[in-house]
Amino acid sequence: MRALIQRVTQAEVMVENESVGAIESGLLVLVGIEKGDDEARADKLLHKLLHYRVFADEADKMNLNVQQAGGSLLLVSQFTLAANTGSGMRPSFSAAAPPAEGERLFAYLVERAGRCGEELGVGIETGRFGANMQVSLLNDGPVTFMLES
Repeated sequence: MRALIQRVTQAEVMVENESVGAIESGLLVLVGIEKGDDEARADKLLHKLLHYRVFADEADKMNLNVQQAGGSLLLVSQFTLAANTGSGMRPSFSAAAPPAEGERLFAYLVERAGRCGEELGVGIETGRFGANMQVSLLNDGPVTFMLES
C-alpha cells in the first residue's frame, strides 16, 4: 500500500462539478492499493498518516503530526500509484489490486481513519472511489512524501 502525502493549506475533490471532500490545513493523501495488501497494511499506513511529523513547530522544524498541527486528512484513492514505470513507455498496472479489492480496502482505511480521527480530533474527508475526480490543492512548502506500508 502506498500513499503520496502532500502537506496542504487547502485541498478539494470534485466529481461532476460537485465537491465531495475538502479540507483546510492538513494532508492530502493519494492512496494506491496493490495486490497482496490487507487490513494490517492499511492499519500501519493509517498509523503513519496520523503520526508522521511533517508540520512545523515553533522553531520551524518538522516536529508536529497532523493532530498536533490541528489539521485534517483528505483521503483519495489513486490506483495509478501502483503502476510499474520501470520499463517501456506505458505504465503497467498489473501490481494494482483488482477494483473490488481496492474498493474494499479503501473503504476499510476510510472507516478506520474516521474512528481514529474522531478520537484524536482529526477531520477526515474523502474522494469517491473509482470516480473521475478533479483534485485541487495548495501544497504548503511544498512538502510531499511517499509512504509505503
